[in-house]
Amino acid sequence: MKTAAPSVTQPRAIRVHDDDNVAVVVNQGGLAAGARLDLGVTLREDVPEAHKVALADLAAGDRIVRYGTVIGYARRSIAHGSWVHEGLIDPPQPPALADCPLATAPPAPLPRLEGFTFDGFRNADGSVGTKNILAIATTVQCTAPTVKHAVERIKAELLPRYPNVDDVVAIAHHYGCGVAIDAPGAAVPIRTLRNLSLNPNFGGELLLVSLGCEKLQPERMLGGGALKVLAGETSVAVLQDAEQGFGEMVAHIMALAEPKLQRLNQRHRVPCPASDLVVGLQCGGSDAFSGVTANPAVGFAADLLVRAGATVMFSEVTEVRDAAHLLTARAATAEVAQAFIREMAWYDEYLRLGGADRAANPTPGNKRGGLANVVEKAMGSIAKAGSTALMGVAGPGERVTQKGLVFAATPASDFICGTLQLAASMNMHIFTTGRGTPYGLAVVPVIKVATNSGLARRWPDLIDVDAGRIATSEATVEDIGWEIFRLILEVAGGRKKTWADHWGLHNEFVLFNPGPVT
Repeated sequence: MKTAAPSVTQPRAIRVHDDDNVAVVVNQGGLAAGARLDLGVTLREDVPEAHKVALADLAAGDRIVRYGTVIGYARRSIAHGSWVHEGLIDPPQPPALADCPLATAPPAPLPRLEGFTFDGFRNADGSVGTKNILAIATTVQCTAPTVKHAVERIKAELLPRYPNVDDVVAIAHHYGCGVAIDAPGAAVPIRTLRNLSLNPNFGGELLLVSLGCEKLQPERMLGGGALKVLAGETSVAVLQDAEQGFGEMVAHIMALAEPKLQRLNQRHRVPCPASDLVVGLQCGGSDAFSGVTANPAVGFAADLLVRAGATVMFSEVTEVRDAAHLLTARAATAEVAQAFIREMAWYDEYLRLGGADRAANPTPGNKRGGLANVVEKAMGSIAKAGSTALMGVAGPGERVTQKGLVFAATPASDFICGTLQLAASMNMHIFTTGRGTPYGLAVVPVIKVATNSGLARRWPDLIDVDAGRIATSEATVEDIGWEIFRLILEVAGGRKKTWADHWGLHNEFVLFNPGPVT
């Protein structure tokens, strides 16, 4: 049941777990020294909004606990009522992967959720699109400006004739040549591009544009079977084959695009069960509210999706690494837990070779938003994953085929993560933010959820859901979770637009390339 919002002048802080010895200040603008919290502590100094206050006296070396988890150790003594910021916290070591429990506590299945549907575009392979898009992919960055020009022409001259086609999208990137194409790391960007071309929102229609001399040849990018001839048409344009310059290149791309637009235009939305959704979850511009408002609400919505038979992907390796032991314990099988550990270990080594570690993850904005270190960030991040069993694990750029909750391994970079989740077959995206970002993707709708009401009020035409109402007791996690779930169905079915799609805010594709550049 919803309760009335507290007075804006009432000092308020959130303690997540009974074992926590810190709480997070809720009041917009923070609180001044002398404020008496509802937890029975009086502030000894000013504490900014979303930052932590000590609920007990801490000696040097004492554990600092949030989410019922040790997020660090006191660097010096800290009196109760004091501001606990990153300068006072020494982070703990990450959990040893060799000691992680293997499927020791998989949750029991939740009751099935029946009867929820959306109107989607059904594909021949059984997948379902939430948009109807013509994709024009590139094998190499050299072709990107030409494809961009052709796409602009297609949108202006051809697309108006095909009202059932939502968009024409160029899959442009910075890969394809000048790279060690046979190095082991090259498998990641190549399979990402291959699987990105199979995204359900492209309806099986793909036009590929090659320069001709690049290392990433069309056959290598897509595989020979994908380069099919459709009704006597080729699906590949090779720019170096042009005899009459740039105009011929663009005209050829447009000629190849039109029959594909004709076929896409014959597609119509049909009722589809919620089980056809493949929803990717991501954080960006996180703050200390992320783990108590937006992410738990998204986690509740994730549970509803799993109950409805859908696929839900969470990602961002460095933002789950410190919770590895919690996630392996809830894996459905020991094999799934071992696959998760394998991805964590691979990324540990990737960072080591780059002379970095997980501590490089929090941004200056994360820290200004009250997140002291990557451990605290991770504990809030995994709240997006809800409470169901971990059913599968996919490596970077791999397709996800399992139903239920799946970990799709990606870096924490918003743009790389989004690109890899698209390759994993995502058809809906949920993005939580506390500091704010206009992030969006062209291929799938992006629902943005604010962790605090201040952001939602400042950016009413960018934020789709205000989860900050949880912090002020205007709504519960369950209330916002159901709101997100219902909005997913509305947006996936084309009945409502996200703000990112309203404004056409579409970030570029960014590949993850762990291999060398020559």
